[in-house]
Amino acid sequence: MTTPTAVVPRVAELLDTAQQTVTPVNAATPWPQLDLDEAYASQAALIARRQARGEHGVGLKLGFTSEAKMRQMGVDELILGQLTDGMQVPDGGTIDLDALIHPRVEPEVAFLIGADVDLTAPDVDLAAAITGVAAGLEIIDSRYDGFRFDLPRVVADNTSAAMFVLGPWRAPGEVDLDDIPVTLRAEGEVVAEGTTAAILGHPLRTLPRLVALGGRLGLRLPAGSVVLAGAATEAVPLRPGGVSATVAGLGTVSAVAVPDGAGPLGEGGGR
Repeated sequence: MTTPTAVVPRVAELLDTAQQTVTPVNAATPWPQLDLDEAYASQAALIARRQARGEHGVGLKLGFTSEAKMRQMGVDELILGQLTDGMQVPDGGTIDLDALIHPRVEPEVAFLIGADVDLTAPDVDLAAAITGVAAGLEIIDSRYDGFRFDLPRVVADNTSAAMFVLGPWRAPGEVDLDDIPVTLRAEGEVVAEGTTAAILGHPLRTLPRLVALGGRLGLRLPAGSVVLAGAATEAVPLRPGGVSATVAGLGTVSAVAVPDGAGPLGEGGGR
């Protein structure tokens, strides 16, 4: 990768402030033209700011895992974001809507990585390190006004990562992930349906792409890390109330979105 320019700290500051103050970056704010190297450097600086506040990295998430979306954006590879423990909400827990700008939710397939993996190493077999598979919910929340961005901007914004929820882990050999139904519900009503085939044809096909990109970025996945393989349906606006995702064979994961973070179990998450 090329050496990032001086715009990187400024971009990270703007995006971090937007997330912390729950105020989108105004469309009129002067914004530098970023290339992808600068965008990923800005993302790393953004995550470093969260880590300075005490958060810890817990995994990676993938975006643009739909071939149609790649063609729409004029790219031929996935984009990658980073997950921290401050983003995780427990299964059945509470999502604080007041900590989010304009959240959307989508169902995911999640992988548990059971061994340390250096993505820069030659001949990495990430699939062999998977020790668990689960249904997941990802809450995305662009820090840009109106959810409007180009490719470098969404990368700099950590691919719109906000919160995630994981269901119970299943052994990888227990479920065939090939083209199985995925359902997203809000307040018990179906709001989106799809199959795992929407994730590059099969969720496991995302892993070589993750290795290639993560290797170029110099990333590692410690044992216990999570990989969100990508959304199986479109993202829908997150409203107050219960939300759940069901992946056939993996089960259901759920959370409750509330305006003030004071859910029935007193749980919170996302900051």
